[in-house]
Amino acid sequence: MGYSIEDDREIETDYYNFDALNIPEGHPARESQDTFYTTDGFALRSQTSTVQIRAMERRGVPIRIIAPGKVFRRDTPDMTHVPMFHQIEGLCVDKGITMAHLKGTVTEWLRRLFGEDTITRFRPSYFPFTEPSAEFDFSCFKCRGTGQIDGERCRPCKGSGWIELGGSGMVHPNVLRACNVDPAVYSGFAFGFGLERMAALMYSIDDIRHLLENDVRFLEQFR
Repeated sequence: MGYSIEDDREIETDYYNFDALNIPEGHPARESQDTFYTTDGFALRSQTSTVQIRAMERRGVPIRIIAPGKVFRRDTPDMTHVPMFHQIEGLCVDKGITMAHLKGTVTEWLRRLFGEDTITRFRPSYFPFTEPSAEFDFSCFKCRGTGQIDGERCRPCKGSGWIELGGSGMVHPNVLRACNVDPAVYSGFAFGFGLERMAALMYSIDDIRHLLENDVRFLEQFR
């Protein structure tokens, strides 16, 4: 689909981790309970959106990139949360890009991954770096959207027929301006999701901490 892979640093400045992503001072995401701060003005990146900013600065637009990598948040470890996990984000900026391109791209990707009969849906949401913003779900790959398997409630989708995967939206004009891109000429979309949760769903793993604990008894199941 024309996307290239981008990677960058894991320790970022406040500017790239927050300011350039339209997250001003005082925003809850900047408080210490969410972010691992190192020294003044630096923090472990809390999303790979920082890679998108640096890529636009370096390469300009139009641009299509996928940014995979480790991210860090001050979450208490439990069955569905860990303080370090892996995220994949996509970015497309060009002339005439609309929400329809975002929906078409995500839908095509999920159909290639889970099958041609996969259905997607987008629900309104809020992210400071996109406007409008949406959470995206897809029809469960285990029960094919029925919510049941052999008369029992489907575990991956909890009987709903849908699996929530990630966030998305049209790149906020303030983010484009921060990268010296004119939002009157260019528009774009972005999306992101966590790899550990996706792997847990696909392989029926009930606790994502297993993915990081290096227990050989667990790992040998995936040789």
